[in-house]
Amino acid sequence: MTITKTKGALRNMIAASCIGFGLLAPVSATSETLADALVGAYNNSGLLDQNRAVLRAADEDVAIAKSALKPVVRWTGDLTQNFNRTISGGSAFALPGTRTSTDQLTTSINLIASLLVYDFGASRFSVEAAKETVLATRETLVSIEQQILLRAVDAYMGVIQAEQIVSLRENNMRLLTQELRAARDRFEVGEVTRTDVALAEAQLAQARSGLAGAQGDLISAKAYYKVAVGRAPGRLSRPPSLPRVSSTIAAAKGLAVRSHPDIKAVQHQVAAADLLIRSSQAQMEPQVSVQGSFGLTETFDSQASSRNGSVSLQVGQTLYQGGALSSAVRKNRAQRDAQRGNLHVVVKDVERAVSDAYAGLASARAQIQASERQVRAAEIAFQGIREEAALGARTTLDVLDAEQSLLDARSSSVTAQTQIYVAAYSVLQATGQLTARDLKLPVQIYDPSAYYNLVKDGPAKFSKEGKQLDRVLRALQKD
Repeated sequence: MTITKTKGALRNMIAASCIGFGLLAPVSATSETLADALVGAYNNSGLLDQNRAVLRAADEDVAIAKSALKPVVRWTGDLTQNFNRTISGGSAFALPGTRTSTDQLTTSINLIASLLVYDFGASRFSVEAAKETVLATRETLVSIEQQILLRAVDAYMGVIQAEQIVSLRENNMRLLTQELRAARDRFEVGEVTRTDVALAEAQLAQARSGLAGAQGDLISAKAYYKVAVGRAPGRLSRPPSLPRVSSTIAAAKGLAVRSHPDIKAVQHQVAAADLLIRSSQAQMEPQVSVQGSFGLTETFDSQASSRNGSVSLQVGQTLYQGGALSSAVRKNRAQRDAQRGNLHVVVKDVERAVSDAYAGLASARAQIQASERQVRAAEIAFQGIREEAALGARTTLDVLDAEQSLLDARSSSVTAQTQIYVAAYSVLQATGQLTARDLKLPVQIYDPSAYYNLVKDGPAKFSKEGKQLDRVLRALQKD
């Protein structure tokens, strides 16, 4: 009779243990997908907003550099009160002299315009350097976008992993509760000792502790998800198939060297440094400019007035400025050399990142295969030991050890199956392909050239272009 009751409990425990295999099955169509998480991360990232503002600031540097090649128009005005008191004539015999008094209030307005005609390309090189800096900043923005999306993948899979571990721990609690009940039944009929019951009680207490820890990990994973995606997670569905990656590491490295945003950003920085060298060299040459002015002077309470104007061609050159000009050339050369060295370092870092990403992906695949074999073996062992224990051939400790081994195997399998997605998307990031455009996410792709095209020519505030720019800035501030 005791054996029959124990076998019934065994069937219940085996059925409960099989629940864990349904954890990776897809859930309802209303669940949140990985693509939804990526869209949320792209749309809600404060870090992306911050660096888009940094890019807009770099765009303005182009307009500032171009302003050196445009006319400068300014005006001056003044209001002057003149007074004069004069005593003339008179004699030593106290004869009165002549007193004269003059009071004049005059105003003048002057309009002055100047234009740089030729500076041996100094301003033009500065403009081109600013453009290269804009391109470098755009690539930096792409690199940050990749980091944001990879973090979203990690957060998404982290929540799935934590939820599955909690489910496994809950199933483990049910199994151990049934095992404790069976141990007590067997103790009552004298089949086991009090020690077996105590072992089952201790294992159940340890399982409660493990469940509490897993629930804490789930809370932490959800908090990380909210930071990475911009909202709390709902019901998460099983992620889609793994993204396609290059078949060989060599091909992936070649792709990364050609298209990775970190490399392209440094390449533009090198180009900008070269242009700044040429600009600083040209600043040591003469400059030719044209200046024109027109002035109007009026005297109040008088018919006196004047008009004046002038146009001049000015040529000048700075011969000595305390060594500042030559020092600027040397500084820009040193910065160019530093950027070239940085380019070499970044290329090596990107190639190493590709190797590391592929190694991580291969390791994750191997872990999945190993964990699947481990789960199958642990299931067979658990079922066999449990049957033998029911017949008295195994102790309670053997059953508890087998159950713990099965739990560990399933936990390892869950971890491996979730982490392979992070590894696969890490490969995309390492090769520069983890962007909203490459992933074809259903989002409004940020166009870095839109703002640049509005500001590159420095539109006047009250012009049509300037008013359009004001509307764009108000929209950005509202967001």
